[in-house]
Amino acid sequence: MHAVQRLFHYRKSISTKPFRARGYNVERCDDCRIALKFCICQYKPTCHSKAAFLLLMWDDEVLKPSNTGRLIADLINDTHAFIWRRTEIDETLLALINNPDYQPYVVFPAAYAHEEQTVVHHVNNIAAPAKQPLFILLDGSWREAKKMFRKSPYLSQFPVLSINLDTQSERYRLRKATGDDRLATAEVAAHVLRSFGEEENGNLLDLWFDTFNQRYQEGASARHDRSLDALATLVENTSKLKTTT
Repeated sequence: MHAVQRLFHYRKSISTKPFRARGYNVERCDDCRIALKFCICQYKPTCHSKAAFLLLMWDDEVLKPSNTGRLIADLINDTHAFIWRRTEIDETLLALINNPDYQPYVVFPAAYAHEEQTVVHHVNNIAAPAKQPLFILLDGSWREAKKMFRKSPYLSQFPVLSINLDTQSERYRLRKATGDDRLATAEVAAHVLRSFGEEENGNLLDLWFDTFNQRYQEGASARHDRSLDALATLVENTSKLKTTT
């Protein structure tokens, strides 16, 4: 069980009432959170990465079955996850970001960086950095992510890693689109991995995201009359995942 799955079970255990997101009555896999008949756990790939990720998640984000942060933890072993709190900051979180073995980077658009923050557009993996990069992702809606960025002064000491997130995702259709929507969290992480020089890992995460996206939608609609094109895409995707492992 990885960090996001553990956080999900913890958050669920302290809930005082059931979380009723769209499709709450669907019987889901506890791990991938997709309808049981469309579970993708058997196809989960493995990869080796020199990167680490930290997911700071909005309070109910970890409960949403459509959340894609768990896909990062599926692939990247060194992934950590915490529920964001504005005032009650987890001491384990503070210890992690201040661990001398890590160099944290806050993944966020440069336009929002504080005056004292350095902005970088890629982290060089070729030169074998002395510290392992810890990429911090703010996992929630765009409005929630901006609030987390503004209200987390303990992050302002770290450089901002700014990648091109101006284009809305044409691939992520699990949530209703609004004018503020950006890329899904897993898509951002795939961009980060490529900016770090891990092109294959970034592509693999994109592929895993596509598989999740497709199977989730199929489970949500409970259709058994999938088109031949959709089925062909699924077979191709899962075949690539198996050969990569």
